[in-house]
Order: sequence, then C-alpha cells, then structure tokens
Amino acid sequence: MKKRFINIIKGNFLISDDAFQNWRMIIFLSLLALIMIASSHNADKKVHQIAKLNNEVKELKSEYVDLRMKVMQVKMESRITKIMKKKGLKPPVTPPHKIIIKRNTK
Repeated sequence: MKKRFINIIKGNFLISDDAFQNWRMIIFLSLLALIMIASSHNADKKVHQIAKLNNEVKELKSEYVDLRMKVMQVKMESRITKIMKKKGLKPPVTPPHKIIIKRNTK
C-alpha cells in the first residue's frame, strides 16, 4: 500500500508500460473539467444578466406607475376646468343633447 502511494506521487504510473491508457484517462478528465468550468462560467453570466434585467424591469414598472399617476391627474375634470378658466372657457350650463339618426331599412 505504501509502495503504491509512493509510486503515484513519483509519477511512475505515467512512464510505465501501460501509461498510454493512463494518459488518455487524464486527458479525458481534463477536458471534462474544462467543459464543466466553461459551463459554470456561462451559467454565472446568465444569472448576472437575469439579475440586471430584473432590476431594469423594476425600474421601468415604477416609472410606468409614476407616469400613469401623472396622466390620471392631468385628465381629471377639476384640473381641466381650472386650466380652461385661465383661458377664458367655462363648462356648459346646459347638458348636451343626444342626436338620434333614424335610418330606413328596406
């Protein structure tokens, strides 16, 4: 057991007669490790990108709510009447009349 451990540390398994199989396995495992590292980096990039996009969506939603509130305030009848009073217009005293058009269907 001790002799095997010392041989592994010295690297005898890389220069022995059946070393070709060992080298193939080492290269294969190295390639798998590189693929795993690259995949992990890609996943991390996507996580950061998703977080950035989520923050941007939150900002846009808050901006939308703010602008919608401002539009609602501008469209209020009391606000419009104030603006029109400054320009010399007043709301009508009599209600509008409904115009009904009758069509002859033959």
